[in-house]
Amino acid sequence: MKAIADEPKVPETKPKPKPVNSESKTVSKPDAKPDPKTDLKTLPMPEVEKKLASSRDGLSQAEAQKRLAQYGPNKIEEKKTNPILKFLTYFWGPIPWMIEAAVILSGVVRHWLDFFVILLLLCSNAVVGFWEEHQAGNAIEALKAKLAVKAKVKRDGKWIDPNASDVVPGDVIRLRLGDIVPADARLLEGDSIEVDQSALTGESLPVTAKPGAAVFSGSIVRQGEIDAIVYATGTNTYFGKTAQLVESAHTVSHFQRAVLKIGDYLIVLAVTLVVLILAVALTPFCPAISCCPVTGLKLTQ
Repeated sequence: MKAIADEPKVPETKPKPKPVNSESKTVSKPDAKPDPKTDLKTLPMPEVEKKLASSRDGLSQAEAQKRLAQYGPNKIEEKKTNPILKFLTYFWGPIPWMIEAAVILSGVVRHWLDFFVILLLLCSNAVVGFWEEHQAGNAIEALKAKLAVKAKVKRDGKWIDPNASDVVPGDVIRLRLGDIVPADARLLEGDSIEVDQSALTGESLPVTAKPGAAVFSGSIVRQGEIDAIVYATGTNTYFGKTAQLVESAHTVSHFQRAVLKIGDYLIVLAVTLVVLILAVALTPFCPAISCCPVTGLKLTQ
C-alpha cells in the first residue's frame, strides 16, 4: 500500500527567550505552530490562489520579475569561508597549542632536529585535515549540481523552462515523471502522483500526493504528471528551514568532547611537570635530592 502524502515533521527547537526592550510594553512571542488560517500548506486552494494573487494560468513575466526582486532567488545562500582562515583553524586548539609550544621551546634551546620534526608533524596534521574537509565539500557540491536546475513554468500563458532559481511564489509549474520539485507547491487539479521524499524524511517508499496536497522542494516525482502552484521558495521552503536549523545547531560530537578533554588533561600534566622540574632545579643543594629524578641531572652546590 502507498502512503498518503503528509507534511514532513520539521525538527522542533526550543526558542530562546528574547530580551525585553525597555521602550516596548509588549514582547512578541515566536510562533510555535503555523496558524491554520494563514498556512498555505493547509488552506483551501481558492484561498491559496487569492493570497498568492495568482491563478491556474500562472503569472506574467513582468509580475514574476517583481516577485523575484521581492522574495529573492529560489536558492539557499551558503556562507563561504576563506580557505586560508579555515586552514589556520587547524593550528588552534588545546592540542595544537601544546605542539606549537614544543616547537617554540625546541627552537629556543636550539634542538633543531626536534624543532623540524615536530613542526613537520604539526603541518602534516593540518594539511591532511584541511584536504579531507575540502574533499567532503566537493562531494556536497557534486550532489547539489544534480538538483533541479530547470523548471517547467507557465508565464504569460505559455510554458517556458527558466532556471529553478527564477521560480517565485505564485508560479504555476508542471511536475512530470523524474522531475525534482523546484519549490514547495500545492497540487492543482489532475491525477494523483507518487513522490519520493526520502531526501527530506528518510522514507523508503514514495508517497501518493492527491490534488490539493503539498509537495516539497527536493522531492522527486516517481509517477504521474500534474500542475502545481508554488507557495514558498528559497529559505522559506521546508528544505530551506531544515538547512537553517542544521546550520544553527553547532553540535559537538562525543568524539570531539573526548579529544578536547584529553587535551585539557595533557595541558595540566605538562604545566605540572614544568613547575615540578623548575622547583627541583631551583632548590638549593640538599643531600636528599642530589640527583633530580625527573631531569636526571645532578645538582651541585
